[in-house]
Amino acid sequence: MSEAEKSENLEVAESAAEVSSPKSQAEFFLRASEKVRTKFPATPGVYLFQDQAGRVLYIGKAVNLKARVSSYFLKAAALDSRTAQLVKEVYDVDYLDAESEVDALLMESRLVKDIQPKFNKELRDDKTFPYLQITTHEDFPRVEITREPRTSGVKLYGPFTSVASLRGAVQVLQRVFQFRNCSLDIEEDDERWRWFRPCLLASIKQCTAPCNLRISKDEYRRDISRLKKFLDGKRKPLLKEMKAEMQEAAANLRYEQAARLRDEIQLLESLDERGELDKHEQPEVFYMDPKKGLAGLQKVLKLKGTPRTIEGMDIAHLGGDETVASMVQFIDGLPNKPGYRRYRIREVDGIDDYASMYEVVSRRFARLSDEGIMFPDILLIDGGKGQLGKAVKAFEALEIEPPLVLSLAKKEELIYINGQAEPLKLSRNAFALRLLQYVRDESHRFAQHYHHLLRRKRTLGE
Repeated sequence: MSEAEKSENLEVAESAAEVSSPKSQAEFFLRASEKVRTKFPATPGVYLFQDQAGRVLYIGKAVNLKARVSSYFLKAAALDSRTAQLVKEVYDVDYLDAESEVDALLMESRLVKDIQPKFNKELRDDKTFPYLQITTHEDFPRVEITREPRTSGVKLYGPFTSVASLRGAVQVLQRVFQFRNCSLDIEEDDERWRWFRPCLLASIKQCTAPCNLRISKDEYRRDISRLKKFLDGKRKPLLKEMKAEMQEAAANLRYEQAARLRDEIQLLESLDERGELDKHEQPEVFYMDPKKGLAGLQKVLKLKGTPRTIEGMDIAHLGGDETVASMVQFIDGLPNKPGYRRYRIREVDGIDDYASMYEVVSRRFARLSDEGIMFPDILLIDGGKGQLGKAVKAFEALEIEPPLVLSLAKKEELIYINGQAEPLKLSRNAFALRLLQYVRDESHRFAQHYHHLLRRKRTLGE
């Protein structure tokens, strides 16, 4: 440990020791900071702060244990009202490894529920925290996040301390287990479901589409059983079981089933490569329940049902002579990162946002139409009436029926709607507008990110 680090930790110890034994606190900070520096890994896991009697005071999760726990030994932690009392009472710190951030999130929830540490309760401020709820009374159980869990007919996991992380985890797990999260009441013996058109989740392989009876009740429930085993922390025995099932299916020439199990196994084994779960939400932009934004859109746009999928498009320029486009995808009011797409504009010379938007809309929806993939409920264009008009002309040239096409103009935040002469102006606090702003801003961020990647590649020859 450097002299600067020792000096910083001694300052923290002095701040923390004001209401406890100065000697014991100073010794703890030096000993514990050295323990974190030399023994804690830079990998996901759960950390546990303990008092002098060995009681667990606080449990937290981390993507990088070493970096996260080290932050408690900075002077700011001893002065911050949220952590000052915790820092004063802590005597030791330990950790438990996790295979991914998803595993760490679930481990944290289980430990907090079992141990009920003192500071996990205090830091909650009596808020209602989210649960993961799996229905048990339906032919095809649904998986949903709720702050008001039911008392019967469900299997509950939680509570969780971060709804953003939980939503990110559900999105990751949905790619593996392909469960449904819709509100449909689906019965296996009701043949009418065979004619129902599944939502976009089926097309992007995040749902097995029980709403179209594409999967049997027994097979779907087997997927839900696997999900429960994973949520219960039984990842290794689950993988062993799935590999045995895959080999048995292949031996009996059930190649489609074997291939699906192979893909699920690969996704489970690579969960540690999924990135940070909190990045699936930007609370400073859209901090209310996404369902309120979707319900608001249904109301103000006079839609027959609540929209589930929104795609947003934006254009960016590289050095004045190269144009790129972005497409972001939101499902149930939240970003679906695997559905994001980037485009290099190929058919437009110079800077022409209108022509560039025409090209990217044409390319995107021609492919969806050719492959029979369901269109989003809403397509949101970043721009004004001109950009909207070009997007609509792209559909006309393709001779396909467009989804609801909107554009959101900056400054006055006017919503232009295909087929309506006058724009819609909503209150700046309207849930519907905030959701559209979220989609628009995310498409702009993603376009600019692509722009910067290409510029760096050109400049540095990467």
